[in-house]
Amino acid sequence: MNISVISPGLLTTIQDLGRHGYQKYGVIVSGAMDAYAMRLSNILVGNRENEGVLEITLLGPSLKLKKGTLFSITGGNLSPTIKGKNIPRGRPVYLNKDCIIRFGECKAGCRCYLAVAGGFDVPKIMESKSTYLRAGFGGFKGRALKKDDIIRIGVKGSDSAEIIKKMEDIKGKSNFVATSWYIKNFMMQNTEKTVIRVFEDRQYNKISEQSINKFFSSKFNIDTRSDRMGYRLSGEKIELKEKLEMISEEVSLGTIQIPPDGNPIILLADAQTVGGYPKIAHVAQVDIQKIAQLKPNDKIVFEKITLKEAERLYFEREKDIVKLKNSMKLITI
Repeated sequence: MNISVISPGLLTTIQDLGRHGYQKYGVIVSGAMDAYAMRLSNILVGNRENEGVLEITLLGPSLKLKKGTLFSITGGNLSPTIKGKNIPRGRPVYLNKDCIIRFGECKAGCRCYLAVAGGFDVPKIMESKSTYLRAGFGGFKGRALKKDDIIRIGVKGSDSAEIIKKMEDIKGKSNFVATSWYIKNFMMQNTEKTVIRVFEDRQYNKISEQSINKFFSSKFNIDTRSDRMGYRLSGEKIELKEKLEMISEEVSLGTIQIPPDGNPIILLADAQTVGGYPKIAHVAQVDIQKIAQLKPNDKIVFEKITLKEAERLYFEREKDIVKLKNSMKLITI
């Protein structure tokens, strides 16, 4: 089986959880911007959590899929349809016929994730299928998808086969069938402002007290120059207590840097391996998914928590993932 690209959309790439263990060589992690949504999409079709999926940004593609394909869509709502009929999100979907999936208006969020049972048959580079756009490797030929690309689908595992077997029992002559159950609250809802929880980072005490107060009491705007490397923010300028000369040090997903212009930068999936700007705070892992679903001009506010609280929130979410995986083995369609 394969997927044919009729139109590629704005930015559609293959991503997994990234290539870990190579930052010491200067190779960035990459991977899905919203790793939580990516993991859910794989679990829903019986894949390993780290299987490659399509990350679709803002303006989605049109894709031709073959009869018998099992897929799921999670994350943002980019209005996926088949012959004008909305495709349910957050649940397994099975095709009874060859179909074209079209993505339309971006109604909520910024990115969605399409997983297919069996994953995508592309080579792993440094143990990952993720696309590293700037370096031009990984994913499908090291780039975003283009018109007329054909991507092979991998071999389905036993869990996927079991889900397909159950879905083939659903009666109907429609182009596709979906389960009656779905994942609740699998994406944060857009609001006037998004609260991002953070804990102190290494240079927190080098920031002026007035700027610390501004950082936690002001709204910041997502700048149009934001990308997969990092989200630039505009708003109240953050200032140091005094001029600081730094040797570049490690940075990672969620690091919030303060460059000389005072506008914070939140480092994301394609972040560099080291940085020389002061680090005021670090985003709690569970809130990275919120940031990944924000668009330019969306508003955010920061809320301070402790590292211990950030860890607690992370472990709670991982428990939910385990529950979902166990439930997938017990479901009845």
